[in-house]
Amino acid sequence: MTNPKGENAKNRFTIKRVLHIVLKIIAALLILVLLGIASVFAVNKISTYSEQKRTEPYGQLVPVDGKQMNVFIAGQGEETIVLLPGYGTAAPALDFKPLISELSPHYKVVVVEPFGYGLSDLTGKERTTANIVSEIHEALQSLQIDRYILMAHSISGLYSLNYVNQYPDEVSAYIGLDSSVPTLREQRITSSDIGPVKWFRNLGFARIQLKLSADSYEGLAYDEQTKEQIRILMRKNMYNSTQLNEAVSMYSNYNAAEQLSFPAKLPVLFILQANHPVTDQWVPEHEKQIGHSLHGEIALLYADHYLYRSHPEDIAEKIRDFTADKT
Repeated sequence: MTNPKGENAKNRFTIKRVLHIVLKIIAALLILVLLGIASVFAVNKISTYSEQKRTEPYGQLVPVDGKQMNVFIAGQGEETIVLLPGYGTAAPALDFKPLISELSPHYKVVVVEPFGYGLSDLTGKERTTANIVSEIHEALQSLQIDRYILMAHSISGLYSLNYVNQYPDEVSAYIGLDSSVPTLREQRITSSDIGPVKWFRNLGFARIQLKLSADSYEGLAYDEQTKEQIRILMRKNMYNSTQLNEAVSMYSNYNAAEQLSFPAKLPVLFILQANHPVTDQWVPEHEKQIGHSLHGEIALLYADHYLYRSHPEDIAEKIRDFTADKT
């Protein structure tokens, strides 16, 4: 006869042994994960320190609200174009380089890098439209730039609606480069949403994300030195605290912009992607924005959202034609 008690004891011993092995495996995996995270963190810290030494300054630092804002100026034309970047652009003055090259023989081009962008300082001040507009204006005033065409890419188009109404005597015309529209708002982001993103950034995983991402500049008119500097500033600025604050503020900034419109007498040119990948209302909503404008135009390009990277010559030609007649 079999011994039930012996069999039970044997089974309990087997279960305990299996559990012991499973726990050892889990512990080993946990140690490997922690070692991996520690390695990513260490590599990121070392690489960041090295990249700081390899960063090449460009433009000039202007005092704004007790901090330093970087502004890049090119060209000697009689008319001035002030160029503002889209959300998250790591190094605006370098990113706009092909377009600047096309425009600078005809205009004075001023690229403002808002706080948290390019070589500008970070700021803890809320990224409301009012604050962003005020800071950009202060930078231009410091440089005694008081009459200009305002040109904005993406989300800066939203801020520009406020800007042209705040400073109508300074802005002679507005040009939107696939600029945001108040009625087509982004998804709402809250403070709780960005908590994990901060951990992701602080531990160094943003560097891995960029490493695994496709090269947005491949095949475009950027030299290798410029692309390397852009990559360095991508790793420096990606998910920084100022840009994350801007993301949280974006929804309310869209709401505020819904109450605004372009002054009827202000010449407005929209240069847009012809086929938006998400909405078929992209062009119609821009048409509504200039419905009451005395001098409003729309030009369409078969390009993606960063159309100034791939079509700088076409954009520059459209701008020259527009400004020749309207400003």
